Amino acid sequence: MTVDAAFRRGLVQLQNAGVEDAEFDCACLLEVASGLDKSFRLVHPQAELKKTAEQRFFAWISRRASGEPLQYILGKWSFFGRDFCVGEGVLIPRPETELLVEQVSGRIRETDSRIVFDLCAGSGCIGLTLALEHPDCQVYLFEKYAPALSYLHRNQANLHVQNATVCAADILKELPPNGLRADLLVSNPPYVPRSEIASLQREVQAEPASALDGGADGLDFYRAIADKWLPFVQCGGEIWLECGDGQGAAVADLFSQKSTQQSVLFDLNHIDRIVRIHV
Repeated sequence: MTVDAAFRRGLVQLQNAGVEDAEFDCACLLEVASGLDKSFRLVHPQAELKKTAEQRFFAWISRRASGEPLQYILGKWSFFGRDFCVGEGVLIPRPETELLVEQVSGRIRETDSRIVFDLCAGSGCIGLTLALEHPDCQVYLFEKYAPALSYLHRNQANLHVQNATVCAADILKELPPNGLRADLLVSNPPYVPRSEIASLQREVQAEPASALDGGADGLDFYRAIADKWLPFVQCGGEIWLECGDGQGAAVADLFSQKSTQQSVLFDLNHIDRIVRIHV
């Protein structure tokens, strides 16, 4: 089968399955399965696809058509210019979370923060990126679930992160080891209200419910951070939290009696994306 024929057949399968961005997904899968980039496909549409590559590609197309996320099939996804291993059992890094990392990274430079906590670390895309961007920092990444911890350890090893410590911990119940205190705490916790999970895209529902379920109102983890973890942030330090659309004011209010100042940051689509708390 030619490269072009394979692409067109795969594209039709994805379109018939109702996959959004079917052309992009099909191109990604073909490129990784065959090792041939988009430019080669366009310049040499009649080139023959190797049988092993063809079989791999259509196996992946079937998985994608069934609703499995593209990122899980590829086994990795780019975040802040670096590839992070992902798969079943761990939340997929999102582009909007890069805004959180950009903001926090700027504050580390401005405040000379040295100890950073990343709660609900998942793949480690936030904490490991901050560790790599700021070698003078020591970053502690807290994650409860074994599948996510597996990817977190793998990403730390693959990216050769030396200034990061992975802690297996349930942040709803446990606290930092040995009374450790942070200059800066960052988190992208589960924040989807439980009743809304069933209405999410099927690809999102393929991600672990534990990384999505924020309790009845989506705020359980923010409450835990305000009640249990804020005392472990140094006076004068900061907490930076990603939140869901429309949650910014409610999250900020949880900290209103426990911190000196709270502010909500909006993204380019004017969605309240980040809450910043001055301790």
